[in-house]
Amino acid sequence: MIVLFTDFGLRDPYVGQVKARLVEHAPGQPVVDLLHDAPDFNPHAGAHLLDALASGFPPGSVFLAVVDPGVGTPRGAVVVMAGGRWFVGPDNGLLSVVAARHADARLWRITWQPENLSATFHGRDLFAPIAAEIARGDFPTGKLTPVDALNVEFDAGDLPRIIYIDHYGNAWTGVRSVPKAARVSAAGQQFRHAESFGFVGKGEGFCFVNSVGLLELAVNRGSAAVDYGLKVGDPVLVQRLN
Repeated sequence: MIVLFTDFGLRDPYVGQVKARLVEHAPGQPVVDLLHDAPDFNPHAGAHLLDALASGFPPGSVFLAVVDPGVGTPRGAVVVMAGGRWFVGPDNGLLSVVAARHADARLWRITWQPENLSATFHGRDLFAPIAAEIARGDFPTGKLTPVDALNVEFDAGDLPRIIYIDHYGNAWTGVRSVPKAARVSAAGQQFRHAESFGFVGKGEGFCFVNSVGLLELAVNRGSAAVDYGLKVGDPVLVQRLN
C-alpha cells in the first residue's frame, strides 16, 4: 500500500501526476489519498500530523510524504523506516518526528537522481519512483546510502500549536492525550473538555482527544476556526492541574 500525504491540494494536476508515476512503477499497488491539504509550506506542522495519522496504517505501508518548500535546493531526500512503516520524502524535518518516536527507526539518504528531474516536482520525479520500488518489494539499495541522522530534526515532544484545521473548522493540535482535568486555552478562549460533540450545546466550544490521539478544539455544529479566529500555527496553552 502506498499512502499519499501532501500539501498539493486537489484542484491542481499534481496529485494525478504523482499517481500516474506510481501506477507506472508499481502497477497493482493500492494508492491511498490520506491527505492533500496538509498545511502549505509547513513541514513542522506536517511532521506532527503525519506521525499521528501514520499509526492507523498497517506495517509495510509506504508513505510518500511531500511538504517541500525547499524543493530544487540542495536540501536532502530521504527514506525512513519507523514503526514497521516506510516514509519517503524531503529531509526538511517532515519525517523527523515519526523517526524520533520509534526506536526501530532506520534512515537512508536518496543518492539517485532520474535522468529527467524537474527542479520543482521531486514528488513525481524522485520520491514516487523510490516509494514504488519499496512498495513492490524491490528495495532500491543501489539508490540509497544509510545515514545515522537526518539533516533537519524537529523536537519530537508535543507541539502546543494548531497544526491542522479540517473543513468543519475543527482545530487539531500537536498535543497528545491531555488529562480531562487540564485547562486548555487558545486565542484568549478557554475550552472545557467533553468526550464528543453531543455532550455540549449547539454553538458551544470545547476540546477533546480526537480519533488519532491529538487534542482538538471544536464547536458543536459550528466552526472553531471562524468563531475564535483560529489558524495553523496559533499557540495552545495546556495547564495540567494535577
